[in-house]
Amino acid sequence: MTAPGAPKFLDERFFEHRRKSTTIAGIAGGTFAAGLFLYRHFVDGIWNWDLFAVLTIIASVKMCMMLWYRLTQ
Repeated sequence: MTAPGAPKFLDERFFEHRRKSTTIAGIAGGTFAAGLFLYRHFVDGIWNWDLFAVLTIIASVKMCMMLWYRLTQ
């Protein structure tokens, strides 16, 4: 099935690959932010609250979406 009015290459495989790549990118971004936050804390002794905020937002959105999908499906 393709999206109405979309080119032929926009089929379910395209959307599934986009979903998987976005998930992997989110996990990699969260892991990198956590690693950098911990590195700067333990090595430099600096609390980077902006990195902590990014990590918290990524984790919060992930948990909220998991709860949303669990309750609605």
